[in-house]
Amino acid sequence: MTINLKNFLSDKSKLSKMGEFQDLKPLDGLEVSSISADLYDNGRDDLALFYFKEGANYATLSTSNSIVSETITWNQKSNKKIIKGLLVNTKNANTFTGKQGYESIEILAKSLSKSLTLRESKKAEGISETIKIKDLVFASTGIIGETFPTEQISNRIPDLVSKLRDDQNKLIWIKTASAIMTTDTKPKLAYDEFTFNNKIIRIAAIAKGSGMIAPNLATMLSFIFTDADIPSNLLKVLLKKVIATTFNAITVDSDQSTNDMVSIFSTRKIKIGHNRGVNDPVIQKFETSLKNVCLNLAKQIVVDGEGAKKFLTIKVVNSKSLSSAKKIAFSVANSPLVKTAVAGEDPNWGRVVMGIGKSGEKIDQNKISVKFGDFLLAENGAPIENVDLKKIREYMKWDSILIEINLNLGTDTFECYTCDFTHDYIDINADYKNST
Repeated sequence: MTINLKNFLSDKSKLSKMGEFQDLKPLDGLEVSSISADLYDNGRDDLALFYFKEGANYATLSTSNSIVSETITWNQKSNKKIIKGLLVNTKNANTFTGKQGYESIEILAKSLSKSLTLRESKKAEGISETIKIKDLVFASTGIIGETFPTEQISNRIPDLVSKLRDDQNKLIWIKTASAIMTTDTKPKLAYDEFTFNNKIIRIAAIAKGSGMIAPNLATMLSFIFTDADIPSNLLKVLLKKVIATTFNAITVDSDQSTNDMVSIFSTRKIKIGHNRGVNDPVIQKFETSLKNVCLNLAKQIVVDGEGAKKFLTIKVVNSKSLSSAKKIAFSVANSPLVKTAVAGEDPNWGRVVMGIGKSGEKIDQNKISVKFGDFLLAENGAPIENVDLKKIREYMKWDSILIEINLNLGTDTFECYTCDFTHDYIDINADYKNST
């Protein structure tokens, strides 16, 4: 899929066409809804529900932060491979909320279980299975350390359930993706599909994330849905592989959230046969599509970084190892001095060299070269003489900047994505409680 980042960045008030989301088709076996519990006191949607009547295979990856949301604690204790529903709230992270925070999830689970069971009972004329609380998972995002608004959310669950629908048209997906935003300026959506045995296999996904973004999932939630019948254990293997170069290759401010969560759900509607491993051709096609979707969303998160005006790619090439390349790339990408130089359109490559050195990796500075776009600024440990500063400064005005670091020590490459630091980032985070 082609991602025109320059066009996307040029007008952040408009919905992006990244991933050609307008071609999205509904996924059989999935129902969605969103509604307002008025957590923001302004009527915006702040609750989203995803329901799988026949159950869904499920895999999830969560933050490695040692302090986590009570929703993550609940999901980890459940440890289910097949689930029936996912409830997401924004505005409140349900983190550092003590006993009340975890008990609130139990209350919501009971309320949601009751409402879903009643709905199915009415549809089946009184005969239906009970939706168990252990079949439900949760996600929260927002402010840390505030009492969780249990009653406010619980009171809206019956209406949220009543609004479930399976047509998932473009507007429904935009509405649902908007319901999970905090400081995001736009909903984030992506879609891909491929054909197997004359059947179209679909992957649709949404995400939220704008600040507190760093590797190990960043401050983000992402929910991915497919109709391919892939078992939960294989979904987890594929998800782990894909996020290494997508969601774990982005940073906005190097801060890692307590609520990070990426989950994938399979409605099992398109049968692809049993006993397929990661090297099977259809699974490899699925992995490629999954990576397209995740990379699309990861880049959207960076583009929508708090106060961001420029998208920045840090590419480290010819490294002695992948881990070394990754460490150096993030050392540069997370440098406030590099990010503010990009914001000021200053081609200060000396700050890049500083970032390389502070990584702690063993390098040979006499072999290093640095490029901004196509412009070589330093080579073999020394500056390039007679560079055309006028053209370089023109390049720095672009909305998408590439910094390439050639270590000349090996063959491994790693690419990560970040954004600039502007005054707007400070303004947003100096008054975050009123920004979310």
